Amino acid sequence: MASTAEVDAQRLDGGEALRYPRVLLKLSGEALAGEQRFGLDPSRLTFFAEQIEEVVETGAEVGLVIGGGNIVRGAQLASMGMDRVGADYMGMLGTVINALALQDVLEKRGLDTRVMTAIRMEELAEPYIRRRALAHLDNNRIVIFAAGTGNPYFSTDTAAVLRAIQIQADVIIKATSVDGIYSADPKKDPNAKFYPTISYRDVMLEELRVMDHTAITLCKENTLPLIVLNINQPGAVLRAVRGERVGTLVS
Repeated sequence: MASTAEVDAQRLDGGEALRYPRVLLKLSGEALAGEQRFGLDPSRLTFFAEQIEEVVETGAEVGLVIGGGNIVRGAQLASMGMDRVGADYMGMLGTVINALALQDVLEKRGLDTRVMTAIRMEELAEPYIRRRALAHLDNNRIVIFAAGTGNPYFSTDTAAVLRAIQIQADVIIKATSVDGIYSADPKKDPNAKFYPTISYRDVMLEELRVMDHTAITLCKENTLPLIVLNINQPGAVLRAVRGERVGTLVS
């Protein structure tokens, strides 16, 4: 996997010139809840489906990982006294619900989609098998990776980076509600500094809460570029895949 500075834009058959022909998009579960902050907001699902469709129409291959915070957070339940392992498994099931919901909306738009789960549940989705996932992507299917890594104590951020590495994605895009990475929460601190680019090392040294330490370490060790952007800006993901400067690039 090469960095933005090392790779010339590539052209896919039947598509347009793209900086990142294969992308892993990480969405938070909370983003699917919208203003209600819990459950699923149909209008938000439709909005995200539109953004994904724009990217697919360029010829890019798309993988997705969605969090489950709109339904249940394992770490939060554990902090209330529940067994951490059981709580984390509940969180994984929440990601499956979100994956199935987004799959339904995407397929109603005519997009071929597969949900693959790290925990076997064949009645609902395919089990995660790397070669099968690669075959789906090669056949221009959107692949939604659900149930995290299938193991407790690992976040969906870590799961997203792991899947990105396994499918040989050219970039991982983390969709947030702010324009990129700041030195502090820009919603609380108007003087927060915006970083258009930053290194993995500085993210860890400055303890910027972009992704957890394990996820950032995996990105660094595998030289996987990370783009953090505002998903609420229409077309942001599309521009990032084309190689336009959007959000913050971590490399």
